[in-house]
Amino acid sequence: MKALVARLDSFGDVLLAGPAIRAVAARADTVTVLCGPRGAPAARLLPGVDDVLVWDAPWVGLTPPPVGRGEVELLLDTIDADTALILTSFHQSPLPTALLLRLAGVDFIAADSEDYPGSLLDVRHHRASHAHEVEAALDLAEAAGFPQPDDGRPRVLPPPATAGLTGPEPYVVLHPGASVPARAWSPDRCAEAVRELAAAGHRVVVTGGAGERDLTAYVAGSHALDLGGRTGAAELAGVLAGATVVVTGNTGPAHLAAAVGTPVVSLFSPVVPAERWRPYGVPYVLLGDQDAPCADSRARECPVPGHPCLDTVTAHDVVTAVEKLMGEAA
Repeated sequence: MKALVARLDSFGDVLLAGPAIRAVAARADTVTVLCGPRGAPAARLLPGVDDVLVWDAPWVGLTPPPVGRGEVELLLDTIDADTALILTSFHQSPLPTALLLRLAGVDFIAADSEDYPGSLLDVRHHRASHAHEVEAALDLAEAAGFPQPDDGRPRVLPPPATAGLTGPEPYVVLHPGASVPARAWSPDRCAEAVRELAAAGHRVVVTGGAGERDLTAYVAGSHALDLGGRTGAAELAGVLAGATVVVTGNTGPAHLAAAVGTPVVSLFSPVVPAERWRPYGVPYVLLGDQDAPCADSRARECPVPGHPCLDTVTAHDVVTAVEKLMGEAA
């Protein structure tokens, strides 16, 4: 059986698809992950993946490309699978992807769909209304004939050693950035948390992508090690794996930390539901007002002046949460 699992959106989404991908891999001869450019680095970290097919779908992402017939035809010519699982969030439709997979000759397609699928799906599954993304994907996989083969926790391939980057353990990681501004704690709050963590005796490592160097430099100041722009996906996994606790918003590194087994202090803006997107499979502390006016709005920019859902969280709150998780791990 040649299987394909589609998860077309971002880094964290693909990481959360990992347990379902392992379920497919336990029954299939080969597994290809069809994902977008932002999800591809995560797909390459996942156990059970034989090939990664990258396509920037015009119905996904913050800046989707225009529809191009040539790109679609190239994708159809590239797909080589007889079975497919389409993983989507609760507010997304799988049917555009299903149509393309049908045109590519995929015989069996399963997805969660509230919309009538016609002949596009062989298994039309209905996800549980409050299921975490990990659990929803595993439920769909089981409905399609791929039962859960293990504990169902997110995980990645063993990361490289990163002591040369981080220096000796123990340390706490603070990751201040987020791809969606509404989900990010303010830089001033992050910098204050670094100072208070350092004052409490914790060595702090600040991480961020290549486009976040100014942010990480500001947040780290003279109190933390700044690794902004110095880690790819695999190296970041190694840095997070060596951490005692990771402090971050609802963004990909929160799920990467969970995938390497590190507890998470989650600065969680309620623009999407925490029950679906919180760190999964590790101890965590959720900070942020989950009943704020922005709740469930899926806003990209905070619609409430002052970003109160997160900026009411103090540096002291973060230090307390970090030390709570450290105490539980002791």
